[in-house]
Amino acid sequence: MKFIPCALTIAGTDPSGGAGIQADLKTFQELKSYGMSVITSVVAQNTTGVQDVHHLPPHMIRRQLESIHSDMPVHGLKTGMIADVEMMKVAREMIPAFHAPYVMDPVMVATSGDPLIDEDAREYLRENLLPLTSVVTPNIPEAEFILNEKIASTEDMKLAAELIVKRLGTGAALVKGGHLEGEAVDFLYDGSEMHTFTAERIATTNTHGTGCTYSAAITAYLSQGLPLVKAVQQSKEFVTAAIKHAFPLGSGSGPTNHWAKREQEEIKNGRN
Repeated sequence: MKFIPCALTIAGTDPSGGAGIQADLKTFQELKSYGMSVITSVVAQNTTGVQDVHHLPPHMIRRQLESIHSDMPVHGLKTGMIADVEMMKVAREMIPAFHAPYVMDPVMVATSGDPLIDEDAREYLRENLLPLTSVVTPNIPEAEFILNEKIASTEDMKLAAELIVKRLGTGAALVKGGHLEGEAVDFLYDGSEMHTFTAERIATTNTHGTGCTYSAAITAYLSQGLPLVKAVQQSKEFVTAAIKHAFPLGSGSGPTNHWAKREQEEIKNGRN
């Protein structure tokens, strides 16, 4: 039987399609991993921000996870928005049962600036979920919170990636430099080596869902058996294309273009 890589996302929704579960599933599909999802919260949001949130009860999150675990293979999984401690307790119990690479996008604040998880949940995430991860993918504000330290330079980013692994027990840490000036540079510390990933910085406000898309791409590539460094490199290329060819939709921060990399490859190969 042909191997079918299967990727699972555990996260909140985005009815406007740019972030959350919807962005994750689009990314999995584009990268040819079979996508599955467990919804933690139903979020009323669009390109301008978050209007309302309804958190699913923990028992329903558990039942979704049990449904997948009892019937479907999972070769890579990621978490996005897990808003409170009770949800996180379910995730902490269930995630190890999948025996799959675990990518954490430590979603705390939306692109619009709206908070997405409770204060006490941030502490629980740091102490109980981070040690389970194969890789965590914080942006600079998220890395600052995780470490309770200021990050103002690329050297600070490198140190942060290393400290997240050594202090908090993550398998690896990818600190993303989107909030700094200059090139869009990210640093991955894998427990033994520091790896640098650079791309052009694109002048656009259409960046809704970039963190979700980046971490989902890493999850998809890991589900296919790629080593972490190669998975991050290819995911960086994927998300850079998605930002470069983002859609000017909505009246706020527009969504990225999940089919941009495929479309550009088709154009390059003369198939479009």
